[in-house]
Amino acid sequence: MTAEPEPLRFDVVTLFAPMFEAVTGNGVSGRALARQLWQLHCWNPRDFAMDAYKTIDDRPYGGGPGMVMMAEPLREAILAAAAARRGQALPEAPVICLSPQGRAIDHAMIAGLVSSRGATLICGRYEGIDQRLLDRYVDEEWSLGDFVVSGGELPAMMIVDAAVRLLPGALNDSLSAQQDSFVDGLLDCPHYTRPPVFDGVEVPPVLLSGHHARIAAWRREQSLRVTARRRPDLIQRLRDGQQLSRQDLKILDESAPGKS
Repeated sequence: MTAEPEPLRFDVVTLFAPMFEAVTGNGVSGRALARQLWQLHCWNPRDFAMDAYKTIDDRPYGGGPGMVMMAEPLREAILAAAAARRGQALPEAPVICLSPQGRAIDHAMIAGLVSSRGATLICGRYEGIDQRLLDRYVDEEWSLGDFVVSGGELPAMMIVDAAVRLLPGALNDSLSAQQDSFVDGLLDCPHYTRPPVFDGVEVPPVLLSGHHARIAAWRREQSLRVTARRRPDLIQRLRDGQQLSRQDLKILDESAPGKS
């Protein structure tokens, strides 16, 4: 008999657990949760505060604007999440803090979370988090990009959703996740549906041909062209890794600026 896979579990340290109802009660992630394909557990650092006032932030040493999240409540929340995972006989998972200072998230990082069966996600607030907590209890810092949002909850929800859709059975069509942008290092190709003519523009004839090999070749070509135009850095990465076929290189050469 094949052993049942260990569940994908996310532990989220957050002051605003109700925000996560967006992923637990809606869409692909909500349906996957109902099917028990993954789990979400929220940990409020106020529950681990060291004083009667449930204080979780304080003024920064050295002065400056804003408040800084204190290390002790966050540490206890992280340790509680780790203990809960052990109680479920799950492997140790990475502790990731969502931060503008973090590494930009890509598909490979999300797929790694599925392999590790989840993560503990730290949702910072205010001006930041005590650096000693980050140095001692956080494995990595991740970022959505070069901009700032009010807290880590929205990035954490996006990470959860991106990981859940990679789970077998999460999507109605198992091929959907395999054909998403970035899975093979390229952006996705254009998509079309009915009507066959919209505002005088017809659907590309090859998509109506029923010839699966030609359709696959067309989609690959379109992905290469779109990626070369919008994200040349991704094409260069594939070139450096020698992940492009001779046909891919021919298509890119023919579509290069200045080529007729």
